[in-house]
Amino acid sequence: MQEQQKTIKDTASVCGTGLHTGEKVNVIFKSAPVDTGYCFKRVDLPGQPVVYANVDNVLDTSRGTTIANNGVEVKTVEHILAALSGLGIDNVIIEVDKAELPIMDGSSNTFVSTLKKAGIIEQDKPKDFFELDTTIIYSNPERKVQMIALPSDTFKISVLIDYDSDVLVPQNAILENIEDFANEIAPCRTFVFLHELEYLVNNDLIKGGDVNNAIVFINREIDDNELKKLAKLFNRPEVKVLKQGILNNLELRFDNEPARHKLLDVVGDLALIGEPLKAHIIATRPGHASNIAFAKEIKKYIKQQRIKKKAPVYNPNKAPIYNINDIKKILPHRPPFLLVDKILEISDDYVIGLKNVTMNEAHFVGHFPDEPVMPGVLTIEAMAQTGGIFVLHTIPDPENYLTYFLKINNVRFKQKVVPGDTLLFKLELMSPVRRGISEMKGVAYVGDKVVVEAELTAQIVKK
Repeated sequence: MQEQQKTIKDTASVCGTGLHTGEKVNVIFKSAPVDTGYCFKRVDLPGQPVVYANVDNVLDTSRGTTIANNGVEVKTVEHILAALSGLGIDNVIIEVDKAELPIMDGSSNTFVSTLKKAGIIEQDKPKDFFELDTTIIYSNPERKVQMIALPSDTFKISVLIDYDSDVLVPQNAILENIEDFANEIAPCRTFVFLHELEYLVNNDLIKGGDVNNAIVFINREIDDNELKKLAKLFNRPEVKVLKQGILNNLELRFDNEPARHKLLDVVGDLALIGEPLKAHIIATRPGHASNIAFAKEIKKYIKQQRIKKKAPVYNPNKAPIYNINDIKKILPHRPPFLLVDKILEISDDYVIGLKNVTMNEAHFVGHFPDEPVMPGVLTIEAMAQTGGIFVLHTIPDPENYLTYFLKINNVRFKQKVVPGDTLLFKLELMSPVRRGISEMKGVAYVGDKVVVEAELTAQIVKK
């Protein structure tokens, strides 16, 4: 049975303190339509600007994951994103009135319980899982990090941490079923070594820190004076070091709570890919920087596969909609500037055209003659001619009209085109044709590879 997208039934809110700023922040979760994803809205700023939870929007990973768009930031998003992803929620608007999200107890527990109370409901569109069909590897030898994504029928994660420490011994955590996230992973708090804590304090960070929202590992001898300073930092009468090297009387919720928290962070950071995965993630010594780098590799692969699926397939045995003689009746161009050979498909909102690139074309005489490459502007022109045929075929007397460019936007040249290539152009309407003006998104392919992308605006004018 196909799984449906989900959102929350009722509005829900939490209030807490930002770990680094120490500022009080209110968070309100609201339901959202299908395909919205996770959307952060800064209600404290003019116009209430929106920042989407997208790995391409990641600005910083030094002390948590920060996303930004047009100068608007939302900091430490990973614990909220982990809660949403871990509960299988796909579409939510998250309103916040400060830049930094609240740390709560250092885990995702409060966010999970809040979202559960709001209720989780199905929506009327299926989830679009990406089922990984290959192995993706990211490594950073300098930090001893390795992250692997393997094909799997479900989404599961295995994490191993090893910091060469006597107080935090090597340990692992496994999440076999995402449905176990709320009970097995969400309660696990963040952790820090004493030397890292000292750095944060000395740099005027963790103003909202508390001994109850982080596990502090003491990895060296400390005296009574240092303990007194730590007690003052955490606003406690006193603190002490337990036998297992943990500060104060905080009890671990799981023997491997640190490894489980790293797994929590992986879930939150990978949520920035923007779509649910079916893959087995194996992470050794993960951190926010590596998680995001890994997420970008996965997203890059997903994009490549989506493009391949969208690439038109040319069957030379199938008769075209328009052959070259038909095209000459529609377009005023003639060789060497008639750059479309066939129209393979045409509908109410898209057109697919073809050009055979041959060595005997005039431009190859002077354009990189020793290493012939089709000029990019001619690829755009061929794309535009394909779009022109789309517009002109809708009128009864196309021979009495001309098509002119008004605008070309977002052109990207991705691969070179050489003699022997078969160029396939797919142009789709971006909006309905009005007053003879057409806006189309065009993509040029050679095989399943994208060579050029562009947005074209043109107008048909009577001769």
